[in-house]
Amino acid sequence: MGSNVIVFGWNRSIPGREKVSGQHFDEFVKYLVGLQQKAAIESFEVVFLDTHGGDFNGFFLLKGETAKLDALVSTTEWTTHMTRASLHLDGAGAIRGVTGREVMERMALWTSVIPS
Repeated sequence: MGSNVIVFGWNRSIPGREKVSGQHFDEFVKYLVGLQQKAAIESFEVVFLDTHGGDFNGFFLLKGETAKLDALVSTTEWTTHMTRASLHLDGAGAIRGVTGREVMERMALWTSVIPS
């Protein structure tokens, strides 16, 4: 059972590194556009959350086939972007997840292991 999304989220730019964050943001969007054009991912969205006092303030949502996402996160380019992000973003991290019918598969698995 695989996952069909990657959520790459962050809290905020580390103070003093805002310009680096802005430049990397532009480069990362171009990278994702290229991945979409090559069909390595199906799509992506960028979400900025409204100010709420929490530590999760924005994210990229990448959608794709499980095998293609597995291949993506194994590349040097992906690892380089994640490493760079960790140097200028507070709370940067990538998480795998599911949407669509995969949610129902996960829910069925979850309910099947609930003790009686």
